Amino acid sequence: MNNYWNFVYEQNKAKEQLQKISNSRRVPHAFIFSGQEGVGKFNTAVQFAKSINELISGANNNSLSQRIDELQEPYIKLIMPLPRGKGETSEDSGIEKLPKEVIEDLKGELQKKAKNPYYKIAIENANTIKISSIRDIKKFISLTSDSSGFRFVIILDSEFMNDQAQNALLKSLEEPPHGIIFILLTSQKEKLLPTIVSRCREIIFEPLSKDAVRQILINNFSIENQIAKKVSNFSDGSVTQAIQLIGYDFEAIQQKTISVLRYAFARKYQSALSEILNFSKNQPDDAILFLLKMIKTWLNDVVRHRKSVDEFAFEDSRETIEKFNSKFFDSNIEVPFSNLEYLESCFSRNMNLNVLFLNLIFELASVVKRN
Repeated sequence: MNNYWNFVYEQNKAKEQLQKISNSRRVPHAFIFSGQEGVGKFNTAVQFAKSINELISGANNNSLSQRIDELQEPYIKLIMPLPRGKGETSEDSGIEKLPKEVIEDLKGELQKKAKNPYYKIAIENANTIKISSIRDIKKFISLTSDSSGFRFVIILDSEFMNDQAQNALLKSLEEPPHGIIFILLTSQKEKLLPTIVSRCREIIFEPLSKDAVRQILINNFSIENQIAKKVSNFSDGSVTQAIQLIGYDFEAIQQKTISVLRYAFARKYQSALSEILNFSKNQPDDAILFLLKMIKTWLNDVVRHRKSVDEFAFEDSRETIEKFNSKFFDSNIEVPFSNLEYLESCFSRNMNLNVLFLNLIFELASVVKRN
């Protein structure tokens, strides 16, 4: 397998599929890389671009590889969600009407992405891939290149294209230009039009192992090993989620989780509610969602202990988990766990938070039986 794949953590199945496609020399003009955020889809796209071009040219072109790493046009065209500029119309280019400071922010974010492919680009109010950005692809295609290999259009968060933008992209996919490969990255493939999906070869990406997340946090984000190891236990195999947890003060969320559980199990409903409300006052919605996920993780650790699995996410709470199972060995975890998943889905549907929090507390209280 090509040495470029060494830069991609895990994802062996995806790498093998892409290598097989490369070796066949029958490369599809469009791909969908699907899987949760923060598992290496973008990094794999960049390494694939270098790999296939080296294979086609038959030589190691360090200059071209460096330009691809630096995300330079005309070799790489990045399309991503962007904010809308003042007075912007669909006839303007994707960045033409953006304020100067936003353009500078965008340049800085792209530099960070080039240096660290696991970095998540963050631009304020960038929640749509504009049709103007899709139309910019035509200009990119028209650019001349001194390379005889492939050039790539990589669409980040492609699920943020509305139907109008997707239909504009469809025209390029229906009449693929020579030497251009489209790669659509998405964590929500179901939001793409069936006509888009049908014209792309899908490559599925799996969640990363805890150890892979830990290594990426250390090597790509300079996170201390002890913190990286703890956070990776709650990352769900996603570097993006791990970085978000660190940004939201992971240890504070962990401690709050334990407090809420203790009060709920003791049926001290008001105290449990106060803990959650105090936490939610100065936190973004995602932090509250992480609190829900960490409560589920603690319950999952309880189940793991019952099954004699010795590895816990809440390793620091091992003694508490053991005592819980000793006292409530016959408590039903499965039903409340399933109900918590439902509450988690309600959170994303803008359910009243007080109602959600109370339901959460009552579900936790139901785990333990009255004496």
